[in-house]
Amino acid sequence: MNEDHKLIFAVVKKGIASDAVAAAKKAGAPEGTIMLGRGTAGKSIYTEMLGMDFEPEKEIIMIFITENIENAVMQAVSDAVKLDKPGNGISFVINIKDLAARSIMEVDVMSDNQEIKYDLIVTIVNKGFAEEVVEASKKAGAQGGTIMHGRGSSVHETARIFGIPIEPEKEIVLTLIYRTKTEQVMSAIKNAVDINTPGKGICFVLEVEKTAGICHRCE
Repeated sequence: MNEDHKLIFAVVKKGIASDAVAAAKKAGAPEGTIMLGRGTAGKSIYTEMLGMDFEPEKEIIMIFITENIENAVMQAVSDAVKLDKPGNGISFVINIKDLAARSIMEVDVMSDNQEIKYDLIVTIVNKGFAEEVVEASKKAGAQGGTIMHGRGSSVHETARIFGIPIEPEKEIVLTLIYRTKTEQVMSAIKNAVDINTPGKGICFVLEVEKTAGICHRCE
C-alpha cells in the first residue's frame, strides 16, 4: 500500500534548524532542506520602547515524509527545538497529495481537545513588495509572516518551491492564518500588490493538517 506524502514545514530561530533536521532523520525522515528568512510577527519590547525595527532572522525547514512517520517526525522536531515554548518557532504539516490540481483546499487541523483550522497563504512577488504583503495581511487580521528570498542558482537554473519556479529577485511570504480569516487576508494581499495584474506575482492557499508551537496564537 502506498503511503500519502506529507511536507513538514517549520520556521525556527536562526541557528537551531540543523538540530531539528538531525532529530527528524533519527525519527525516520530523509534529508531536510534549510533556507534563511526573516520573521515579521509581533513587536518586541525593544520595538515598543526604542522605536527600533526588530525582525529576527529565521531558518525555514522543509522535510518530505510519508504518512506513517508523520507523528514521530513532528514530535522529534518539536522536542529538538522546544516548540512548546513561545518564540522558538512553529511547525505544521501540509498534505501534498494532488496539490497541483487544487488551488484552495479545505483545512482540518486537529489539536488534543478541539478541531482547529488553519491555512497557509503563500505569496510570491517581485523583490521589494514583501513588506506590503505583510502589512496588508496584518491589517486584515494575520499575526505576521515569514519572508524568504528566491533566486536561481545560475543563469540557466531556477529555484523552485512547492514545484513552482521562482525567478531571480523574488520574495516569498508565508502566512499561517486561522481559516476564518483566510478570505479577508487573501483579498487584502491581492489589493495591496495588485496581484491580478500579469507579472505582479502569485498568491495561493495550502492545506495545513497539524501544527506545533502556535497554541499561543490561537484566538
